[in-house]
Formats: sequence, C-alpha cells, structure tokens
Amino acid sequence: MSEMRVVGVRVELPANQPILLLRETEGERYLPIWIGSVEATAIALEQQGVRPARPLTHDLLKEVIGALGRELQQVIITDLREGTFFAELVFDGDVRVSARPSDSVALALRVGVPIHAEDAVLEEAGLIIPDEQEDEVEKFREFLDSVSPEDFRGADT
Repeated sequence: MSEMRVVGVRVELPANQPILLLRETEGERYLPIWIGSVEATAIALEQQGVRPARPLTHDLLKEVIGALGRELQQVIITDLREGTFFAELVFDGDVRVSARPSDSVALALRVGVPIHAEDAVLEEAGLIIPDEQEDEVEKFREFLDSVSPEDFRGADT
C-alpha cells in the first residue's frame, strides 16, 4: 500500500469531466480518478482554503464524525472494478465504511488524515509520467493554482 497526496482536480475537455489526480508520496506513480463536479468543487475549495458561508456535505460529515466521538484515521483506495474505483474510510477501532474515492479524499483533506492506495490499484491504473512530460504536470499545477470553484459549475454529466 502506498501513501498518496492530492495533486489537484482539473476538468478534462471536451467532456467537461473532472479528474482527481493523486501521486505517490514516496514514488513516481500518478493515479487519475474521474469524479463528479460536486466532489471536484469540494476538493478544490478545501485545497484553496476557501470556507463557504454554510458547510458543505463533507464539512458536515467531519462534524458528525467528531460529534459521535469517532476518529477518521485514514482513507484507502481499495479496488478498481470495471473502471470504477472503490475506497474505504478507516475509523478508530478498525471500523471501515465503503465510500467513493472522491468523497473519501474530500473528507480526508478536511480531517487531515493520510490517503493510501492499494498496490493492486496502482499496478492497474497508476501512471508513470516520463521526465519530458513533467512540464505537463507543472502546467497542471499552475492550472490548479488559477482554477476557481465556479469553473466546475455546469460540469455535471
């Protein structure tokens, strides 16, 4: 299992489909996951430090977990079946809840817990970007610095 960090979210054109991009913290593989626009917005807002006037669903879930006296310890991207990624929220006492990776990452960013991916998932879907493509990754990072939540409006498919 590898720890992952969130590179960011971008919108894949021409389909206007948001993609979450993760990268191994101690490796060179990237993991692209297509996600919904609501989750993309939630992830982008958290990465940019934007606090909406009213809590989003992931903010609410964070508060509910705390109010129930539980502690989210990590998020694991566990499987990839027929093009669909699966994840688990791992709580204290090894309580596990199945969840979408997009929701899991949005929550992990808010709580500040590690994100992991199973080796089998990385072997199947992980990408190694050659050095000559590192410029593209840097452009992607620059894009992420300039993107705003409004860019995701109307991207529902």
